[in-house]
Amino acid sequence: MQMKKLKFTLVLLSSLMAVSLVNAQSIDDGKKFLYYDKYISAKNVFQGLLNANPANEEAAYWLGQTLIAPDEDKDIAGARAVYTKALAANPNSALLNAGMGHVELLEGKTQEARNHFETAISLSKGKSIDVLDAVGFANGDFDSKEGDAAYAVEKLQQATAIKGFKDARIMTDLGDAYRKAGDGGSAQRSYEAALGIDSRYARAKYRIGRIYQSQGETQRDIFLRYFDEAISLDPNYTKVYWRLYQYYYETDVTKSAQYLDKYLAAKGTDEPNSCFLHAQMKYAQGLFADAIAAADNCIGASATPYPNLYGLKAYAAYKLNDSVASKSGFDKYFQTQKPEKIGPRDYETYAKVLLKFPGNEELAGTYIDKAVEIDSTEAGKVALLKSIASVYESRQQYANAGEWYKKVLAIKNAPTKTDIYNAGYSFYRVGKFPQASEMFGIYTQKFPDDIFGYYMMGKSYWGIDTTMAYGLANNAFAKAIQVGEAYPDKSKIIAQLVGSYKYMVGYSANIDKNKDMAISFAEKGLLVDPSDAELLQNKDILSKVKELKPPPKPPVKSDKTSIAPDGTITSVGNDGSTTVIIPGGKITTVKDGITTIIENGKVTMIGKDGKVINQTPPPPGRPTPPKTGGTAPKKK
Repeated sequence: MQMKKLKFTLVLLSSLMAVSLVNAQSIDDGKKFLYYDKYISAKNVFQGLLNANPANEEAAYWLGQTLIAPDEDKDIAGARAVYTKALAANPNSALLNAGMGHVELLEGKTQEARNHFETAISLSKGKSIDVLDAVGFANGDFDSKEGDAAYAVEKLQQATAIKGFKDARIMTDLGDAYRKAGDGGSAQRSYEAALGIDSRYARAKYRIGRIYQSQGETQRDIFLRYFDEAISLDPNYTKVYWRLYQYYYETDVTKSAQYLDKYLAAKGTDEPNSCFLHAQMKYAQGLFADAIAAADNCIGASATPYPNLYGLKAYAAYKLNDSVASKSGFDKYFQTQKPEKIGPRDYETYAKVLLKFPGNEELAGTYIDKAVEIDSTEAGKVALLKSIASVYESRQQYANAGEWYKKVLAIKNAPTKTDIYNAGYSFYRVGKFPQASEMFGIYTQKFPDDIFGYYMMGKSYWGIDTTMAYGLANNAFAKAIQVGEAYPDKSKIIAQLVGSYKYMVGYSANIDKNKDMAISFAEKGLLVDPSDAELLQNKDILSKVKELKPPPKPPVKSDKTSIAPDGTITSVGNDGSTTVIIPGGKITTVKDGITTIIENGKVTMIGKDGKVINQTPPPPGRPTPPKTGGTAPKKK
């Protein structure tokens, strides 16, 4: 009998202890954990309070806030589930309506969020400091793209005006809202007011430092001083250690490692990725093999390894020029990581690795396009495109390089001469003349007073019309001469100007059969470069010829030339003919209803009735193409 009584007493004591433990963990305890970014501990407190009392709306609100608090890995779906369940039991809770509005804001549902915010304010009659803060905080987070900063400032100002207000946290939230609104001065004054309420409130001091850090390295001494002061106020404030760890990561790895150690010591077991962070520091220190070994240890110690560990291995192997291991790491990283967490640099580096393995070119291109899509800056997008273009360039795959350099022109608001040249010359050097002429056509439009664009456009057309039969290059070289002759200092454009004259010498002699015109162009070229052996020799040859035999019919000169996006060139001649030259080399001319097709060395003529008139090899006696420099053929 006595034994039974003792057993009952022990059970009663256990129950009382459990209740005591629940009560010991208060809302304020959970909020304190949240302040220090100890999300696991905060979640445990709020979940425990909610389990003990499902009607505890404050515990439900703060549990939802804990789930969406991390900068990364926000559990928006989890927070929605918490608020949905709590609102089902208490639909008139102002605080829970504000929490649901916050979730909807993060989901991009702006109007639904605003409806919940207004409902929350209405239910509390606009007199609840906590509700006004919940609305203001949701909208005023300057690290979030979502939210209405002006609305946040308005509601937080209302909160601070309510009788009895004295809350450093809410005053700091107001500072955040001002900062998001672009009013740095008011933001700093609000943070300082928060410190006036609570002189030990490190978050406010840290936020002032963030203002100055956002202004760039010129404010380095100031923001670092504020960060140090925040640490002095509260050595356990983890966020400032994390900021300093990241700040020094690229510039001073020793300091970065010191701040990482301080961060992990302050965070304790609330940092689930501490193993990864230690391994990553090995990478930052240049110890790439050690980083791989450390990452493998982390992976082996976890049933669900952190995906970034595979990415770390991939990057470390890439640094060690181990393409096989790097590809394996990236393969696993892309399989396990959330798509929204894969960044531009990940796509870029993986693409470069993939290009080392034949057959992956298309996938690599897809990843670069994805990287460009998600990069937020023009400079970033251009750097990505150039990085992949340079890979193809180094492999002498110039056509591929040209395609990627061409994409730069579509991205940049003001492409430079070099940007256009990179694309055009890449195509030119592998005989992609239609694409090259298109690029250099853009060059002439952007820089109409520069001879180079016209000269290279002429060379590109000449690469298509190798025999000059269609005169495709005439207008471009003529314009190059016109622009070049206007240069006050021709010493810098001798190659382009003389090269243009040489083409016109060749065309005048071979096609027009105009001896005087050919000699005239040769003489003009010699005025620019009197020692040019080619021009001297051609002038001498031409001067000894009594006359050049006129062509059986006037040459077709291109009066208008256009290039389609696929590189197809359409030329309208002075005789009313239309010539279409496709990138593969097929030439189709239509004149007076007769269609002439030249393809693979054969000429096919089709009459007006659609019947083939003849099909013969090209006629003999076609003028010999001039040399690369544009010289008329020598007389034998």
